[in-house]
Amino acid sequence: MDIKRVAIDAVNETIVMNVVHMDYKGQVAKRINEKMPLAQVKGFRKGAVPKDLVEKQYGKGIKQEEIKKVVDLALERYIQSERLNLLGTPLAKVNENFDWDAEELTFEYEIGLVPNFEIDLEAKNNIVKYIVTADDKLIDGQVERIQKQFGKAIPQEVSDAKSDLTGTFSNEASGINNTTTISVDAFSKKAQKQFVGKKVGDVVTVSTKGLFDDDHQLMDYLKVGHEGVHGLDVEVNFTIEAINGSEPAELNQELFDKLFGEGKVASLDDLKAKIKEDAEAQFAQQADQKLLLDVQDFLIENTKFDLPAEFLKKWLQTVGEKKLSAEEAEVEYARSEKGLRFQLIEGKALAQSNIQINFEDLKEFTSGAIRQQMAQFGQTNPTEEEVQGIVARVLSNQDEVKRLSEQVVAAKMLDIFKEKANPTTKEVTYEEFIAASYGE
Repeated sequence: MDIKRVAIDAVNETIVMNVVHMDYKGQVAKRINEKMPLAQVKGFRKGAVPKDLVEKQYGKGIKQEEIKKVVDLALERYIQSERLNLLGTPLAKVNENFDWDAEELTFEYEIGLVPNFEIDLEAKNNIVKYIVTADDKLIDGQVERIQKQFGKAIPQEVSDAKSDLTGTFSNEASGINNTTTISVDAFSKKAQKQFVGKKVGDVVTVSTKGLFDDDHQLMDYLKVGHEGVHGLDVEVNFTIEAINGSEPAELNQELFDKLFGEGKVASLDDLKAKIKEDAEAQFAQQADQKLLLDVQDFLIENTKFDLPAEFLKKWLQTVGEKKLSAEEAEVEYARSEKGLRFQLIEGKALAQSNIQINFEDLKEFTSGAIRQQMAQFGQTNPTEEEVQGIVARVLSNQDEVKRLSEQVVAAKMLDIFKEKANPTTKEVTYEEFIAASYGE
């Protein structure tokens, strides 16, 4: 068998395989002999069919099966021996006039290659690493929300700017149908006006765009997935089912203990300090997420390389449970190209920095995430045995392993960029951060 690569350009090649009779005849003969005791042909007893009739009836199918096995194995071994770094999988070129009886059979496969490129992590950039602080306005607002949350509910006939509304957000086309309780002042200032002066049974129609100062709140109140939060712009109905005002709860030790555990907060100053600490820890995560997205956009924009686009569009038509049309594959490629580019850049960055992700990294990251989640539910001192038991259960799920692995890689990328790219550090309030994030 003769195998060779024919270069089309830097990221597209064809693998050409020439198969001769000697490559498969022995296995075909073996299969024919194995078939003879089982062959059934009208006029002959089972197992007594002459070999020429067995070959005539079954030979063509057996030959094609064995040739395919030989070709598939040779292709796999060739890709491994040549250490080809492929995008997608090889696509067989279709020959409508293929002659299976020819002395020499030629098979051709299109392949798309991972491009060669370099990235400059230390390139000049205008990326900002935000340090988000909780200012007095935010802290006082949170104190007020706590008093309201734990205060006494007072039914109202008509809503005002401080009312709590219980109702259902819905948009059938977008799969939104969630019942929740929300304070009017939780909406953006522009949106708040539409919820004032309403009665039970009223339906308020609003756009998701600009409904909240922080789009992430769509996840809490509308149950929109994280991937669909940013830029979501659809109309939703909010059907009001109850309207309540509240008598603020007294800021006393009983309330402090209920919120944070016995004796951990003993005064209003302690409460504000705790709110500031918790808020800024949460803001730091959001700031890191923005930094990572900004890094992705910067690296994609400033790292130029070609992809085997036409090959990948054809390949997309062949994978997945539902086969895509050429038009659907075009749309899917456009949707996924940016992600593919960053995936390649990410791999190159990790390689250039000699960073590898192993199972211990995954376990350590998962352990930290679990401890953080347990702390949110008041379990501040779980035993190592308890944590590792949960880690083992989580990492037995392949979907969770994939999701957490992506988070580990993202965290490593963030560390690399913070170290090498030296982004500008800027301290801002949460309102200023939201404005910088969403242009509001």
